[in-house]
Amino acid sequence: MEEYIVSARKYRPTSFDTVVGQTALTTTLKNAVKSGKLAHAYLFCGPRGVGKTTCARIFAKAINCQNPTGEGEACNQCESCQAFNEQRSYNIFELDAASNNSVEHIKTLMEQTRIPPQVGRYKVFIIDEVHMLSTAAFNAFLKTLEEPPAHVIFILATTEKHKILPTILSRCQIYDFERMTVRETIEHLKRVADKEGISYEEAALAVIAEKADGGMRDALSIFDQAASFCQGDITYQKVIDDLNVLDSENYFRIVDLSIENKVSEVMVLLNDIINKGFDGGLLVGGLAKHIRNVLMAKDQATLPLLEVSEEQRRRYGEQAARCPAQFLYRALKIANRCDLDYRQSNNKRLLVELTLIEIAQITQPDEPSVAGRRPRRLKILFKTIARTLRPATEAPQVASAGQVRSAQTATQAQSARNAGQNPPQATETQPAAASRPGEPAERAATQPSAAYRQASRPVLKTNGGALGFSWNNLREAAKPRKMQVIPGTLDATDPNATPREEQNAFSQNDLEFQWMSMCNRMPQKLSGIAARMKNMTPTITDFPTVEVTVENQIMLDQMQAIKGSIQNTLKLYLHNNRITLTMRLAEHHEQAKVLSRREQFEEMSKQNPAINKLRGLLDLELA
Repeated sequence: MEEYIVSARKYRPTSFDTVVGQTALTTTLKNAVKSGKLAHAYLFCGPRGVGKTTCARIFAKAINCQNPTGEGEACNQCESCQAFNEQRSYNIFELDAASNNSVEHIKTLMEQTRIPPQVGRYKVFIIDEVHMLSTAAFNAFLKTLEEPPAHVIFILATTEKHKILPTILSRCQIYDFERMTVRETIEHLKRVADKEGISYEEAALAVIAEKADGGMRDALSIFDQAASFCQGDITYQKVIDDLNVLDSENYFRIVDLSIENKVSEVMVLLNDIINKGFDGGLLVGGLAKHIRNVLMAKDQATLPLLEVSEEQRRRYGEQAARCPAQFLYRALKIANRCDLDYRQSNNKRLLVELTLIEIAQITQPDEPSVAGRRPRRLKILFKTIARTLRPATEAPQVASAGQVRSAQTATQAQSARNAGQNPPQATETQPAAASRPGEPAERAATQPSAAYRQASRPVLKTNGGALGFSWNNLREAAKPRKMQVIPGTLDATDPNATPREEQNAFSQNDLEFQWMSMCNRMPQKLSGIAARMKNMTPTITDFPTVEVTVENQIMLDQMQAIKGSIQNTLKLYLHNNRITLTMRLAEHHEQAKVLSRREQFEEMSKQNPAINKLRGLLDLELA
């Protein structure tokens, strides 16, 4: 029985012309052999299985060939070529740096460089996986690499160029090997199948090429596996069964069903795929790649970007003609978002289901009356609710006396109409609000009454039966509203807000509340000033003039630079456009002493003896 040799070894290239997918590199190396302009060190880098070590061997054989061809290839007839082919050449050495990475191995190799070649012109040292050398070995190798003997050429090969010392890289000619394209891999597999007498389907070879991910050695290994499983007849169905690859037909069906808005059928198809053992993340990633290919097939200019078989390219073109470009853009964005969120999701299947539902709803019209549609009314409802709910840091608006009277009159009129009575008429002498016992009348006049609060509260009127349901609208409603900074203020507020002429009254408590809120909302670049401003207490000197006492001149200068913004912010939130802000340096007797931690504790203990008692019970000591 003839000895079996795997295809990756049996069909390993023996000349530059048989190397697949590296035309530019092989041409450069052949020209170097023809011209005799050879460097003393070469570095071949790139992903696995793309021909680095193979090209190094071919190049080494061509360098020592005694009768090279006019194209720079080895003749395979001379003594040097025959010795290399029979693996008995003393001029070409191979070293696996993964297992020979110590200083002793490199020193032994350097000693061999002193001996000139017996046959041929050069001694060639091929060091594979050179990035595995230790730092000490690299340093021992560096001197010889910098000034090697005239008869020595080094060829280094690696998959991780970034791990090699820069001093090594600077002394080598660097050749970057590229991944094989799907088309190049398919054509090479066809030649191998024809030589082996194996029948095949081009779609099956395309699956093998995509699975190999640009590596020819991987492609040939998968080809041998598929040929063994298929008993010499490689078909598409057998290959996807053997390699456990998700059939691309599923992606075509998902896109077709999504265009027709058949959500239920998409869910059934997803369930079948998961029941076959395929991961949801694999499905989403494959769907995103499929949608990208369909998008590329819509334009002849981008058609060459499809690395698929001719049959698959035709199918992509047919589906691209049925899909709107806007659908493909949004579907690709949704699938990419799911791919990013998949690892962090606790319920991965639900995430995939929501993604497919959202894709299937892209082309649905806005019809509120049909269940499962994407209604506009739901989005309007969420926007209305978002406008109604105010942040906790936003100041409550204080109504003026005229606004309170108007609100009370409107409320009383509505109550009278409901009771069948004549509504009362608003008069100028009607009191704005009743003051509480012991409360100043001026303060009570600024407090909104219960009637005003009831009348000014917005009422949402929605027809729940007319609301549809859409995952798109739920996601849109959940997004936070984009806030913009009003010029001349220190915080972000409603972008639709417009300045109004307001002269509302405000109290000392209102002023202090808005001052602290402003400090909390100030931007990050003013955080230092904001922290010191929190310790200040603004006061109303001559309404509506506000005075702030600053402890030192440096802080006063910093606040003077943003005085206009502070004043505008107080005007906006206190609803009084006549506010005037003044700042002055504190007098000596006004400057508060900064207490240490111990002094703060002693002061607290004097005011509250229970603190000292608690310290004694818990046996605490002040650090």
